[in-house]
Amino acid sequence: MNKMRYILCVLAALCVVLASCRDEDIIYIPDEVEVSRPEFTDVKGFFLLNEGNMNSNKCTLDYYDYTTGTYSRNIYPLFNPTVVMNLGDVGNDIQVYGSKIWAVINCSNKVTVMNRKLPTFIKDIDIPNCRYIRFHKGYAYVTSYAGPVQKVERKYQQQGYVAKIDTATLEVVGRCLVGYQPDELEIVDDMIYVANSGGYDLNNLETTISVIDIASFREVERIEIAPNLHRVRCDHRGVLWITSRGGLIETMPPCLVAYDTRKRRVVAHFDDFPVGDMWLDGDRLYTVGEAWNEELQEWSGMAFRIIDTATMTIASDCFITDGTDAQFRHPYGIAVNPVTKDILVTDAMDYITPGWLRCYGQDGVLKWQVRTGDIPAHILFD
Repeated sequence: MNKMRYILCVLAALCVVLASCRDEDIIYIPDEVEVSRPEFTDVKGFFLLNEGNMNSNKCTLDYYDYTTGTYSRNIYPLFNPTVVMNLGDVGNDIQVYGSKIWAVINCSNKVTVMNRKLPTFIKDIDIPNCRYIRFHKGYAYVTSYAGPVQKVERKYQQQGYVAKIDTATLEVVGRCLVGYQPDELEIVDDMIYVANSGGYDLNNLETTISVIDIASFREVERIEIAPNLHRVRCDHRGVLWITSRGGLIETMPPCLVAYDTRKRRVVAHFDDFPVGDMWLDGDRLYTVGEAWNEELQEWSGMAFRIIDTATMTIASDCFITDGTDAQFRHPYGIAVNPVTKDILVTDAMDYITPGWLRCYGQDGVLKWQVRTGDIPAHILFD
């Protein structure tokens, strides 16, 4: 029995005892299931952050152990039985830096810092309406919508910013104003590229990437890309892959844009290309998504695509080859194992009840699947 599994069992027993002494609190014991055969590589497992439904404080953390083939749900309360409300409301991002795991909890207005070996609580860092996190030379950079979660006209909004956190002291040491409702960010050659969305006002969407010079920690440029930007990732050639949610679907459909940071220009544009999440693995950009029609208030057009970033062409219109793509209701998150190249795809289902995680081989055939928490979203390999 590996260390993680052993500690889970011990903590589960301990929590039963604690529950008898703390009737006012609910202690959740994780549900562990075997889903596959053991695998032994440099990747020992992965954490999966379930966003949870907004205003429900149902963000949870799962763990899959490759060495045992077991999947453990909602492990955070076991390692942190005294933490009130557990992880909180809407887990928006999870990353690792050094010996710590950093979870961005959007509607709880905090970044939760945990130990990497075992996810025990270290500190909550207060950042309002925080969204995504990246790291560079001893600092964490977190995007913040700044204002409350509400769709209102621009004149009633606060301008978004990027917070700078010292990873040693865990203190916020700076803020840089960017566009309204900034989402993902990427760091390339000592510059931070921030995807501004402006999504709280569909009649006045942002269309730019903010560029921040890290040395001065000031915004030095705005680059026109497309309306309502969301995700941004950089490949090994210095090309940013940027997603646009679009706006009203008929006039501003979602798209995927490639911007070369060295040539300083857009080098590829994929129209009507919805992307909810994406994962870079070498020259392959894996994407999942579906389009939201604001006027009809419905989702449509699920897509599971691969872009060849070397040729900037679509390598696959559907990387799932066994027909199980039809089982998805709302594809939500994606990750690729860096060793085995297995493809992990999450399904948010109805956004209210527990979702699914499905694992596919490189041939696109389903290898295993497991029930998760509510709105499974972000995967962090261990």
